[in-house]
Amino acid sequence: MKLKDTQAQNAFRYSWLMSRIYKYIHPYLGRAILGILVAIPVGLLDGVVALALKPYIDNVVNKAPLVIHGWTCPIDIGPFIPFAIILFAGIQGLFKYLNAYLTTWVSQKITIAVKKDLFKRLVQMDTKFYDDNSSGIVLTRFLSDPDAASNGIVQNIKDLFTNGFGALALIGVMLYSSWRLAIVGVVVLCIAFLPVLMIRKRIKRVSNDTMVIGGNITTNFNETYHGNRVMTAYSLQERQSTLFNEKLKESFDLSMSLTKRVGWMSPLMYLIASCGIAFVLWYGTNLITSGMMTMGALTSFVTSLLLLYKPIKSFGNTLTGLQTIFVAMGRVFELFDLEPEIKDAVDAQELLGVKSGITFRDVCFEYVEDQPVLKHINLNVNKNETIAIVGNSGGGKTTLVNLIPRFYDVKSGSVEIDGVDIRKYTLESLRSNIAVVFQDNFLFSGTIKENILLGNKNATEEEVLKAVELAHLTEFLNSLPDGLNTEIGERGTSLSGGQRQRVAIARALIKSSPIVVLDEATSALDNQSEEIVQKALDNLMQNKTVFVIAHRLSTIKNADRIAVINDGELVELGTHEELMNIEDGQYKHLYEMQFRKQDIVGV
Repeated sequence: MKLKDTQAQNAFRYSWLMSRIYKYIHPYLGRAILGILVAIPVGLLDGVVALALKPYIDNVVNKAPLVIHGWTCPIDIGPFIPFAIILFAGIQGLFKYLNAYLTTWVSQKITIAVKKDLFKRLVQMDTKFYDDNSSGIVLTRFLSDPDAASNGIVQNIKDLFTNGFGALALIGVMLYSSWRLAIVGVVVLCIAFLPVLMIRKRIKRVSNDTMVIGGNITTNFNETYHGNRVMTAYSLQERQSTLFNEKLKESFDLSMSLTKRVGWMSPLMYLIASCGIAFVLWYGTNLITSGMMTMGALTSFVTSLLLLYKPIKSFGNTLTGLQTIFVAMGRVFELFDLEPEIKDAVDAQELLGVKSGITFRDVCFEYVEDQPVLKHINLNVNKNETIAIVGNSGGGKTTLVNLIPRFYDVKSGSVEIDGVDIRKYTLESLRSNIAVVFQDNFLFSGTIKENILLGNKNATEEEVLKAVELAHLTEFLNSLPDGLNTEIGERGTSLSGGQRQRVAIARALIKSSPIVVLDEATSALDNQSEEIVQKALDNLMQNKTVFVIAHRLSTIKNADRIAVINDGELVELGTHEELMNIEDGQYKHLYEMQFRKQDIVGV
C-alpha cells in the first residue's frame, strides 16, 4: 500500500470511528468522564453574569424592588451581586483548571497507547512496504496522524460539553428574561450555525493533501540530512532549497484554498448574529415601551445573546476541528488495518537448523508486474557449502539472496530448506537461522556492545569477547577509552567503514546462525580495511552454509562453487577451474575483465 494515496474513506463513519477509538479511551474512561462532567459547570457558569444583570439593573440602578414570579425580595441584594460574580468566576476558574488537567492527561495517555500499537504495526511490515513509502510519509502517518486523531478527541468532546452547556445556560437566561425574544435569538443563531455543515468534504480533501505534502517536506529534510555529503560534493544546496520551497508553496496554496472556501464562515455568522441582535434591540425596546419587559431584563437578554455568540462560534470551530480529527482517525485506522504481505502461514512450523541444504526450485521474481528480475532459477546448495554469486550489475544477485530470509517472496517456484518451502516455516525461526552482512550495514545509536548484542541479546560476556576477537575488533577496541561501551552515534557515524563492517560481522558471529548471507560486504572498503574485514568474514563463514556476493577474487576462487547470474538467469555453475575451462564462458569473460587485475597484484 502506498500511504500517499490514502483517501480516509471512513472519515464520515462517526460511530465506527468512535467504536474503534473507544478501545484506547476505555482504560482512562473514569478520568475522561470526570473531565467532561467538570466541563458542565464551566459552561453553566457562563450565564451567571448575564443572569445577575437583570436584578442589578432593576434593583440597584432603577431602584425597583426585586420581583421573582410574583414574589418580592424583602432585602436589597444589589450590593452583594458584584461579590457573587467574583465568587462564581473563582469557582469557574477552578473547574477550568481541573478540566484542562484531566483532558490533557487523558489525551496524552490515549495518544501514547495509539502510537505504541501503530509502531508495533510498523515494525511488522515487510520490506516492500518500506520500498513503496518514503520516510517522510511514514513519519507523518505514524507520528503526526496519531497526534491529530487521539490528542484532540477528548479536548474537542470536552469543548462540545462546555460550549453546549454554556449555550443552554445562556438560552435559559434569555428565556427567563423574555421568551418572545429568546425564540428570535435562538432561530438567528441556528441560521448562523448552518455554514459549518457545508465544509465537511472540503476539510477531508485538504487534510489528506496536507498530510501528503507534510510527508514530502519531511522526506526532503531526511534526504538533506543523510545525503549531506553528496549534496556538498555535487553542489546540490540550491536544488534541495528549491524542492523545499516548492513544497512550502504547495502547503501555503492548499491552506489558502481552504481559507478561501471556509474563511467566509466567521464573517457570515457574525453578520447573521448582528442582524439578530439589531432586531432584538428594536423588538425589545418596543416590549419595554409597552411595559411587557423591564430595562434590566432587556440588558440581561442582550448580554446573554452576545455571550451566546462565543459558544456557538466555538461550537462551530469545534465541529470543524472534530471533522479534521475524524479524517486523521480514518487514516490511523487504515494503518491498523494494514497487513504485511509476508507473514506466517496458518500451520507454520519451526526451523531447527539446516540438515541437508537449500534449494531454489524454478524461482521467478519481479518487483514490478511483468518486469521479471529472476527467471526460472534452479539451484541446490548443500549444507556447509560456500557458493559465490557473480554476474552483471543489476542481474539479480542481491534479489536472489534476499529471498532466503523472505525479505520478499517468490512470484512462482519455491525456496526450500531441507526440502520444505521456507513459507511453511515461521518467520522468526527462519530468520534466526540466517545471519546477513550487507554492503552498508546499519548500526543503531548506542554502544558498540549494544550493537553486537543485537545478534543475540542473551549472549554472555565471554561470547561477546569471542565475537570481537573473531571479527578482528580487539585492537581497535583497546585503543578506545570506553572500549565496548563506546557510543557510536546515529548510524555509527563515528566509526570508519571498515570498523562498521567488523561490528556488523561481530553481530552476525554472535548470532551463530547456520546460514550466512554476505552481500557485497567488502566492496565499499579500501584495500587495507578490506583485508582485515575479509579475515573476519573467513571466521564467520566456518562450518556454515554461505551465500556470498563479492568482488574479491580470493573469496570467489575459494568458494566451493560459483553461480553466474546474468539478466535474471542462472547461466553457469561450477568451481573456478570448471568455469574457466568453458570456452567463451561468461564467468571466464567476467574474470578476464574484472578479476585478472586483482590476481596480478596478488589479491
